[in-house]
Amino acid sequence: MFALLRLLLLIFIVMTVVYIALSRWSRRVRRRRLTEDWTPQDGDLETYVARGLEAYDHSLRRKLILGVYILPLCLIGVIVYLTNFQ
Repeated sequence: MFALLRLLLLIFIVMTVVYIALSRWSRRVRRRRLTEDWTPQDGDLETYVARGLEAYDHSLRRKLILGVYILPLCLIGVIVYLTNFQ
């Protein structure tokens, strides 16, 4: 049981690092696209990018990155179940 807890703690730490890296990368890509799509008719560049990033914060893509936590834990649960109860 202690070994499983150590494994889960290690996996949680790795998933957190991956989540942070994916979040920063995705936000950086979104910022770059917003600056490339900006035209002077859209107003100030900083305001345009800020509004675009605010919309990104509420987007589905941002929420899908949380799958970094969900998928591995579900996979571990299925493996443990199949190993012990099949």
